[in-house]
Amino acid sequence: MPDVPADLDWIRAAPEGATGPGPWIEVAYGEDDAVYLRETNDPDTVVTTTRRKWDAFTRGVRAGEFDHFAEP
Repeated sequence: MPDVPADLDWIRAAPEGATGPGPWIEVAYGEDDAVYLRETNDPDTVVTTTRRKWDAFTRGVRAGEFDHFAEP
């Protein structure tokens, strides 16, 4: 696992007004184009990607490219 900076500012991706522990996804932007992802219920497991890949993924989500993974 890559080194995860200790001073990251994690942003929780929870629905507006959501309460409770989740689990939610958290995202943090690091230096050198790094993007870190983790779940609130397992914060020690962190996935790292690049800003370019993260931006492509979020554009795909907004465009509905992953809707077939969601339950009706």
